[in-house]
Amino acid sequence: MRRFIVIGHRATTSASFKLDDLCGGAGRLDVLLRCINSAFFLSHDIRRDVEMFLVLLGPPSSPKTLRFVGNELKYLNPDERSTGALVRNALMQKASGEERSSPGIYISNRSYPELFSNISKETKVVYLKEDGADIREVDFPDDVTFVLGDDQDLTPEEEESLMAYLPNKVRLGPISYHADHCITIVNNELDRRIS
Repeated sequence: MRRFIVIGHRATTSASFKLDDLCGGAGRLDVLLRCINSAFFLSHDIRRDVEMFLVLLGPPSSPKTLRFVGNELKYLNPDERSTGALVRNALMQKASGEERSSPGIYISNRSYPELFSNISKETKVVYLKEDGADIREVDFPDDVTFVLGDDQDLTPEEEESLMAYLPNKVRLGPISYHADHCITIVNNELDRRIS
């Protein structure tokens, strides 16, 4: 299983955003929607072996965590607007525990540290960071979780929380990339290893 955890530092936790203003009015939710597309979409198919967590930390009621499960997903289309509608529908749910909003999409009030408590201790955690080891020199098991920020780096507090899981720091190349591009690069790198 491949997992991606993306921290949405300003992403709204309200369903009142307009689908025509995903950049500004939704706290850069557009970045997270592109990450969803990069994690799951293939040409004419969806990756079934991927799970993605979006941790939304924006106002008014953070945190909210959305979980996308590839082998259950339905109604996911490659355009940001329809994916934004799925996220908005999830945010309309009252999440006491983890609630399913549509097939393959779940919402909870879990915080970033709480999220890790539910991830198997058997999984390898990888922090995508520019000062890490080159991805081409690192081996990955079948069960791996990649952590990255949206258009902002993880805060020192978020990094400290992550370090408790002894992650490997891994860089994807010689320069910084957009979050959604990082996910595409990781998927490509792992695909090459199993082909």
